[in-house]
Amino acid sequence: MNAWLLACCVLLPLGMGPCLWSACRGEPAVRLAGIALGGAVAAAVFLLAARGLQRPAYTDLALVLAVLSPAGTLVFCRCLAGGARPSQDRTRTPGR
Repeated sequence: MNAWLLACCVLLPLGMGPCLWSACRGEPAVRLAGIALGGAVAAAVFLLAARGLQRPAYTDLALVLAVLSPAGTLVFCRCLAGGARPSQDRTRTPGR
């Protein structure tokens, strides 16, 4: 076990534990912050694991997670807002 994997093993429970706790308990704004921080911690864990295992392909997983995590947070934010789209005016005829 090298220092990268040791850092990964330490960051996983110590970093994700509070994120999961805040994502499961509290007000909706606190839950949203827990989910957003959890995505960042997971990306960091994957980067540390990629470096520790010397597998550059695992870095791609961390980068994809870092890109998609804010999108998931936005979806959750929309669910908190009610998830409904604004009603469209159906009285207009198509083509006008």
